[in-house]
This record gives sequence, structure tokens and C-alpha cells, in this order.
Amino acid sequence: MEAAQHAPTPLSSTTPSSAAARPGPALLALAIGAFAIGSTEFLMMGLLPQVAADLRVSVPAVGYAISAYAVGVVVGAPTLTALSTRFPHQRVLTGLMALFVAGHAVTALAPGYEGLLAGRFLTGLAHGSFFGVAAVVASRLAAPGRAASAISRVFTGLTVAQVLGVPFGTMLGQGAGWRWAFAAIGSLGVVTALAVLRWVPLRRDTATPLRREMADLVRPQVLLTLGATAVGTGGLFAVYSYVAPILTDLAGFSAAAVAWVLVVYGVGTVAGTLLGGRTADRYPEGAVVLGLLGLGAACLLLLVLSGSRAGAVVALVAFAVVAFFVGPALMNRTISVAPGSGLMASAFNQAAFNAANALGAAAGAQVLAAGFGLRATMVVGAALAVAGSAIALLAVVLRHGAPQPAARLAGLARTRAGRRAVEHEPSLVLEALRLAGEAGATSSVAAVRLSEPSPRG
Repeated sequence: MEAAQHAPTPLSSTTPSSAAARPGPALLALAIGAFAIGSTEFLMMGLLPQVAADLRVSVPAVGYAISAYAVGVVVGAPTLTALSTRFPHQRVLTGLMALFVAGHAVTALAPGYEGLLAGRFLTGLAHGSFFGVAAVVASRLAAPGRAASAISRVFTGLTVAQVLGVPFGTMLGQGAGWRWAFAAIGSLGVVTALAVLRWVPLRRDTATPLRREMADLVRPQVLLTLGATAVGTGGLFAVYSYVAPILTDLAGFSAAAVAWVLVVYGVGTVAGTLLGGRTADRYPEGAVVLGLLGLGAACLLLLVLSGSRAGAVVALVAFAVVAFFVGPALMNRTISVAPGSGLMASAFNQAAFNAANALGAAAGAQVLAAGFGLRATMVVGAALAVAGSAIALLAVVLRHGAPQPAARLAGLARTRAGRRAVEHEPSLVLEALRLAGEAGATSSVAAVRLSEPSPRG
């Protein structure tokens, strides 16, 4: 499969041509936005006691603010993306950051519990649509064969947030007050909006009709890729949702040491995101199938090594690298198999990640409630990852299976003047024999396709 195949559209006369020639600043602007969103998504988890005490509600009640944010993501990803298909991407990204800032203002100034919920829901609305549009913009700015790497550079902001944004935001909230922490992250939205206006090209895209964008969502390749995302990356959340008790109860870390272990985990997510983007450029479909298989293997590695501190750290870093390795490949494939602009498909990919969050966490909770223990979450994670890999492999087989060799043989017959020409062209005979073998062994075709590098890699 080729990396994202949507041809770039001309820049408007108001955009400097250097913006198109040097996509680095534009990708940096998008990565800043990803950093801000990643920081705010997980910040509330570290400030639950402070927020509850200030608003005079229980900690479980404040937990619903996390749910409000997630609901905002699910609602906003398809809705705002559908409403914005007619507008230039630069303007859409700026508007989403304005919504992000407004949500943080409502959160930081919330006089009570209801205001907190409203602010978090408003903030979540911008999340899914921003990443969906940003991924499309990154793929179009990239050089040929580098779309997945460009997407990974944007998503690096999300992973760096786990290393720097969330820990420092938590310390600020605990020291100066939780409102100041959310106000600080909201200010990053202002920085992002200004950077987007300065560096992201104002493209005058030919608007893809919403009807066609929606039709892309029911195409088998898009549905299968979304299914691989929702099921396969559920393996990540089945384990990571319970990482704190895994580290304390199984590996023997103190509660205070967990934060530092998670910083190391965050470094692994950054490395995995960058490595995944580069690999997906060269092996676009193999990176998805084998990446999800690798996630399953990482879950089992953690199962084996979680009984010791050193082993748990090693396994958790490997888990982080592999889990975030597959993200850029899944996003790139979702965009490239959608014949339209890829905006709605990209937005629904974000919704699929949130569905994976819910699926993985719920599956882990079920085995814990059944009394199987924390190690069972790793078995569930491995099962979900392998199931997602199987869905991705099915997509590859359907795309490169038996119909393709038959079609290539028919084309070969049409372009050659009969048997004599073939007899005098040994290379064509070999090609015909090879294609006949492919038609008789569909699974072998899939394996060959996974092992061959992309022509554009």
C-alpha cells in the first residue's frame, strides 16, 4: 500500500511558498497543539483530590469530569469535522484551538461542579477533530513516501506530554492550585493557534462533499482499519489502565516511585511513535499487522517480568515502544484507504482509539472483578492485540488477495500479442507462472506483501 495518496492542493496566494517547501515549522505547530491536548487529557487524573476539596465534592464525583472529557471527544470528532469540511484546514485548526482555550477558561473559572463538567466537555470537543485534521494536514505536507513519518512527528507532541506536560502540570496544580494548572495549559492553546496561523499553509482545497466523506466510512478497507484500531489498541488500555497497581502490587515499587517509572514509560512512547512513523513509510501494512502482534508479545513479556522491579521497567518500556509504534501506521492507513479527503475517516480513527480505551479498560475490569488478578489484564491485552492484528491481516488479504493476480494475468494477456510473443519473452513466462502460483495461494500473497517494502519507501 502506498502511503497517503491524496495529492497536495495548491497554496493560496496569501501563503508563502516557503511554508510548503519547509513543512517542519508547520509540523511543529501541530505538535505543540498535540502536546497541549495530551497534557490536558491526563492532567485531571493527578489532581482529583485537589479539585474535589476545592469544589467540596467527592473524588468519584470529580472522576466524572474525566468521563465528560471523553464524551466530548466522541461527540466532537465526527460532528465538528463534518461541519468543517468546507473550510481551509488552517482556519479549522485555529478555530478548534479557540474552542480548546474557551474550554480551559470555563474549567479554570468554574464556580462549581457543574461548571467543571461543562468546561471539560467543551475542551474534549476539540480533541478528536484537531488530531483528525492535523493528521490529514501532516500527510499532505509530507514528501512522497513520508506521510507516516510526518504524522508521527505530530503525535510526538502527545507522547512528550506524558513525559513533561502531565508531571509538571500536576506539580503546578498541587503547588499553586489546580485552576492555575488548567489556565497554563489553556495558554498553550493560544500559542498553538498563533503558530498555526503563522506556519500552516492556507490551502484552498476543493471541498469534498460530506456525502462522499460519509460514504468512505462504510468502505470495507476503512471499516477494517477502524476495527483493527478499536480492538487492537484496546490491548494497550487493558494493561495501562491498571499500570499503577501492577507496579506497586506485582513489581514492588512504592507509590512515590510510580511517577518516575511512568516518566521512563513516556520516553518509550516518544521513541515508539517516531520509529513507527519511519517504519510505516517503508512497510505501510506490515507495520500495522506486525506492530499489533508485537503489542501482544509485549503484554506477555510484561506478564513474565512483572514480578521484579528491573524486569517490570524493561517490559514496560518495551510495551510503550510497541504500543505507540503502531499508532502512526493505523492513522496513515485510515487516511490512505479513504478515497475522499480522509478527514472523516481520520476523525473516526480518533473515535476508534477512544473506543479502544473503553473496551480495554472494561475488559481489564471484568477479569479483575472475576478474581483473576492483575496478571490477567496482560493476557486480555495480548488477546485484544492479536485480534486486532487478525483484522488488519484480513484487510491486507482482501486488498491484495486472489482477485489481484487474476486481474494482472488478464492485463498481461491483453498487452501481449498471443502465445508467440510470450514464448520469446522468458521474463513474461516467469511472471505468468509466478502470478498463477499467487492465485493458488492467497495467504502467501499476503505474507509477501507484508515483507516487501513500499515502492515509495
